[in-house]
Order: sequence, then C-alpha cells, then structure tokens
Amino acid sequence: MKDRVISAVTVMVSVTLCVILLSMVGVMCVGLFTPDVDNSEIFSLISPAFQTIVGGFIGLLAGMKFRESEDER
Repeated sequence: MKDRVISAVTVMVSVTLCVILLSMVGVMCVGLFTPDVDNSEIFSLISPAFQTIVGGFIGLLAGMKFRESEDER
C-alpha cells in the first residue's frame, strides 16, 4: 500500500511539473513574439518563478526517494 501511495504521488508531482513547465514555456514564447512586450522584462519576471517551481518539485521528488531508500535499510 505504501509503495502505491509513493508511486501515485511521484506521478502526480511529475505530471504537475510538466504541465507548469509547458505552460511557462508557452507564455514565454507568446511574449517573445509579441511586439508590444519588452523581452528583457519577460525574463526578469519569469526566471525566479521558473527556478522556484523547478527547485521545489525536484526537492520533493528527491526527498521522497531519499525517504524510500531509508525505509529499505
């Protein structure tokens, strides 16, 4: 039962990360090709958010794997 929960959470986190990253890349592409938007502003706004989201999800996945390896000992 515990393995199924860990697997389900890992899949949900991975899918959520993919959706967020794809939507952020889509917004960046639209902003880059819109002539009314200053491109330097897009990168200064999205870069910290992008790093925070990716870092948070990677930390969560790494923590789950670390916990799983501790339980096996």
